[in-house]
Formats: sequence, structure tokens, C-alpha cells
Amino acid sequence: MLSYIAHRLASTILVMTLVGIFVFLLLHFSAGDPAAIIAGDYATPQQIVAIRQRLGLDDPLLVQFWRWALRVIKGDLGVSIFSNTPVGVLIIQRLEPTLSLALLTMLFAVSIAVSLGVIAAWRVGSLVDRALMGFSVLGFSMPAFVVGYSLIYIFAIELRWLPVQGYRSLADGVGPWILHLILPTVTLGLAYIALIARMTRASMLEVLEEDYIRTAKAKGVTTRTMLMKHALKNAGVPIVTVIGIGVALLIGGVVITETVFNIPGIGRLVVDAISKRDYPIIQGVILLFSGIYVLVNLLVDLSYSLIDPRIRYR
Repeated sequence: MLSYIAHRLASTILVMTLVGIFVFLLLHFSAGDPAAIIAGDYATPQQIVAIRQRLGLDDPLLVQFWRWALRVIKGDLGVSIFSNTPVGVLIIQRLEPTLSLALLTMLFAVSIAVSLGVIAAWRVGSLVDRALMGFSVLGFSMPAFVVGYSLIYIFAIELRWLPVQGYRSLADGVGPWILHLILPTVTLGLAYIALIARMTRASMLEVLEEDYIRTAKAKGVTTRTMLMKHALKNAGVPIVTVIGIGVALLIGGVVITETVFNIPGIGRLVVDAISKRDYPIIQGVILLFSGIYVLVNLLVDLSYSLIDPRIRYR
């Protein structure tokens, strides 16, 4: 196990290095000049050149990348071009809204999706199964911004049950914190629910055809015990795998959802940085998201041995 973890961590370093190179080149080859944005519409070419020299943007790409990579190795993600604030400080300032939204979405989506998948597999072919799978297809096919604006119109504008936009810190109380996160959580979690529910159903259907399930039924085991203890546990590896893969979907959805609901999180920080071509912020956040995704997949791989003791790592 330890050798496997060490091998995965070593591969993680390689992956993060490739991600860093790709993001750096992609940003610097994209259209737009941060020096021109900083200077404004009425700046002279000489002023723009002076700003580029001050920021080091006129240096060769290799020199710029090497300078940035050395800072990252030391734990320094750089300084924002526009606010002149360290990127790490900006990320920490925006961490609570994003972390709250992501954790609530995962808790909500996983609990709902697994339940729906188990019910659909148990009642396969029935009206309940078709309805649940139809809901899954609809949820996965609808863009997050369409779902978000629809929920805002129904529950915030028409019914006035929930806030339209914004975020309230947990320090302001659990009630306001939850109220401001209900609509974003449902918006972000809908596609995640659809993905996990379909995989849960498929995995459960395969397990329910096994001989030990028929034996459990013959012994008079209750349906609840048969589904949750015997079937779901043995169907757990594919479900956990798709939950880990879905983290990428969750990360991408955070950016859209925070923009729709005006949540001052890391996703909104990225959107603002892209519009300003603030390279250090974009690079730092993408590296952070990439690291989280790789770490989550490592934890998912390690959880296989807990779900199925037959799995061994070499």
C-alpha cells in the first residue's frame, strides 16, 4: 500500500507539471494583453510597453515560465496583476463560499443519487424506474445556467421563498447560510445526481442477478437488508469510481453556478481573472483545482480495498 501511494504521488507531480506547462502556454498564446487592459482605452503605446516591462511580460516565454515555476515550487502562486495581492491570499478569501457549495452539493447529490439508483434497480422496468431514469437524462442534458435561472425565477422571484443571489457566511448563522445555498446546491447537483444515479442503477442491476442475492431472498432476508447490505456494498466500486470522476464535473460547475448566483467564491474569482487576463490568478486556481482532482482520485483508488477486501495494491 505504501509503495502504491508513493508511486501515485510521484505520478501526481508529473501530472501537475504537465498541467502547469499546458495552462501557462495556453494563457500566453491566447488573445488579449493584460498590459493594455491595465493601461486603459486611452493609453499610448509607450505606456503599454512600460507596463509590460514592469510586469515582465516582454521577457521570453521560457524566462517567464521558469520564474513562475520557481515561485510555485516554493509555495508562492504569484501576485495578481491588477490588485497586487498574493494569489494565495485571494484564494483563501474566496475559499469558504466555494468549499461550502461543493461539500453541500456532494452530500446532497450522492445521498439522492444513490437512493434513486437503488430504487430504480429494485423496480427495474416499472413506471418508477422509467421516471427516475428520465429525470436523470433530463438533469444531465440541461446546462447549469438554464437550471439556475429557472430556479431563481420560480423559487426566488415568483414564490419568494429563497434569496435570489448572494452568499451569507456561516458566521452569520446556519439559517441564512443554508438559505443562500439551497438553489446553488440544487443547480450544481442536478447533473451530478444524474451521473451517479445511472451508474448506481447499472451496477445494482448486475449485482442483483448474482446467485448470492437469490440465496439471500430464499433465506427470507428483508428487501432493505438485501439491497443495502448485500447488493449496494458489492456494487460500491463502480459507484465510488463515478463519484470521483464526477468531481471534475463539480469543479467545472462551480464556476458557472457561482457566476449565476453571484457567489464570491473561487469560481467567480476565475471568471473575473479571465476577463482581465490576470495570468497569476488563473494559473494558481487551475493548479489548485487540478491538485484537488488528482487527490480525490487517489482517495477513491485507496477506498477500493475498504469496499472490496479482495482488491490488493502492489
